[in-house]
Amino acid sequence: MMQPEATDQTPSQGTQATFDVEALRAQFPILARKVNDDRPLIYFDNAATSQTPQAVIDALDNYYHRYNANIHRGLHSLADEATAAFEGARERVQRHINASDKREIVFTRGTTEAINLVAQSYGRAFLERGDEVIISMMEHHSNIVPWQLLAAERGVVIRVIPVTESGELDIEAYQALLSERTRLVCVNHVSNVLGTINPIQQITELAHAHGAKVLVDGAQGLPHAQVDVQALDVDFYAMSAHKVYGPTGIGALYARLELLEAMPPWQGGGEMIQLVKLDGTTTFAAPPHKFEAGTPAIAEAVAFGAALEWFEALPFAAMEAWERQLTAAVEAEVNSIEGARIIGTAPGKTGVVSFVIDGVHSQDIGLLIDQFGVAIRTGHHCAQPLLASYGLEASCRASVAPYNTLEEVATFGDALRRVVGMVRG
Repeated sequence: MMQPEATDQTPSQGTQATFDVEALRAQFPILARKVNDDRPLIYFDNAATSQTPQAVIDALDNYYHRYNANIHRGLHSLADEATAAFEGARERVQRHINASDKREIVFTRGTTEAINLVAQSYGRAFLERGDEVIISMMEHHSNIVPWQLLAAERGVVIRVIPVTESGELDIEAYQALLSERTRLVCVNHVSNVLGTINPIQQITELAHAHGAKVLVDGAQGLPHAQVDVQALDVDFYAMSAHKVYGPTGIGALYARLELLEAMPPWQGGGEMIQLVKLDGTTTFAAPPHKFEAGTPAIAEAVAFGAALEWFEALPFAAMEAWERQLTAAVEAEVNSIEGARIIGTAPGKTGVVSFVIDGVHSQDIGLLIDQFGVAIRTGHHCAQPLLASYGLEASCRASVAPYNTLEEVATFGDALRRVVGMVRG
């Protein structure tokens, strides 16, 4: 598989790392398609779902062509091959995030299900009335609503870390929220609206000093950071494959093994049991299978592993620098428009530029810019409390990936200016 090679270039302001973007783009069949009157597709909606390289498509195709079968309980060759590939994908996830044991990786449908698993299993078993869960103002709904449901059922109290005007967590306010009643701290690694990279190690250290566990929503962290759950010292880390060049419908939860062993199952069915008796003395399987009831998304898990293998071959430092360069270029195009306002200006932010423009509705921008072949996201981005804190109901969001180019950014900027001109008349 050809991967882009890291190179150096020296622009007018310092040295920046880049790599062969065209070699990378060539691995994504969808990037060659045309949309809306034969315009080249410019895909700036990567925070919602990244595109999929041929290597991952091939992994899915190979599964269905060669060894499609149910796993674990079969004795025939196809079942053995499917089981080996499925469990191999679990080991790939384990290695990618540096978990200490493959049993600490539970496959889920994605980040949302992973967080709900923790809320419904760990939360119901170990949280009591008056216990406190700390979340932040910048959370995706998937890291808010599960805790609200738990609060309504168990009397748990939710505390909220405020966000500064620049889009950073107020760490002093967070420290003030921590108490002997704090049981869980639930924050995202990277904001899907602001692009802010949160100081997870510091957040975790402060939480553990108060005896609290830490859950991280890693949906945006996995594609933008080299995640090491042992270095971060987190207790739970939730992730989705489709954010990191894999298929939809599959993700994973990392959890410390001792926590998984103590947590009760949250769904019942096949695979998650050792022995079923009608008198109620059913015994459950050991982690992670205790939390994987029924036939899982086998092909998608295999492709998730292939996506991580592909991703690991990229020159990460050069890719990271390139994404930051793209992000800065998108911000410059937005800032060139009178009345534009970028939401989230934290230093070191990555990949995401959310913005509003005076006198122009975000939905109008999204619909009209699509006619120029540019795909962005508009709305509340499943983060209504965050947008409300900025006095907004909706915004536009342009989110980049390493296969995007500066030429695409320039086309985006030109299209955005034309759309604003059309609306403003």
